[in-house]
Amino acid sequence: MLFRQLYDHESSTYSYLLADGPGGEALLVDPVREHSAQYLQLIEQLGLRLLVAVDTHTHADHVTALGALRDATACVTRMGEQSKAECVSERFRDGETLRIGSLRLRALYTPGHTDESYSLVMDDRVFTGDALLIRGTGRTDFQNGDSHAAYDSLFNKLLKLPDDTLVYPGHDYKGWTVSSIGEERRWNPRLQVRSAEEYAALMASLKLPTPKLMDVAVPANLACGRVAG
Repeated sequence: MLFRQLYDHESSTYSYLLADGPGGEALLVDPVREHSAQYLQLIEQLGLRLLVAVDTHTHADHVTALGALRDATACVTRMGEQSKAECVSERFRDGETLRIGSLRLRALYTPGHTDESYSLVMDDRVFTGDALLIRGTGRTDFQNGDSHAAYDSLFNKLLKLPDDTLVYPGHDYKGWTVSSIGEERRWNPRLQVRSAEEYAALMASLKLPTPKLMDVAVPANLACGRVAG
């Protein structure tokens, strides 16, 4: 398997390039529009054929590269069936298997950060988008976020995965690149609560600032990265 973790410094976003090997068929998870040329160059250098680009949810802090990549490569763009982005080529359901060459990724519906958030489970790892971060969790105070739904996604879905499952998040703000389910269960301060009500109270106390690109990014991402105007 070929695996690359790619980083956008402006939004602290991780994107992931997966392929069944050099020269094989590839998938990009949560690509950032400003890095489209970089992705295409890397894909060409590795001799890959990009088949699918996926967003785990509608992002509020950066503009997606789904549309740009589809225009450049004719790849299929995919999001979960709950997404309001009408521009995506195909939608997947909870429990559905995404097949890219020999790779198999299971779509796991993990709402809470938004009401259409998914994680992708593949063998020994899970790509959690903004549902579960390293020593943190995704905020729940906009885009139909729901702290009780997030609690359910975290404790009844993601934390049910084996402890040695590697966690690859959609963001990190401190330089961490990977964790594990067991590590987050033990050390993530937001996972030390005892109930959904306690988690909701914790999230309500954060008082986080609105993402500076939200007014641009959300409508653009509902159009697969095409900014109006």
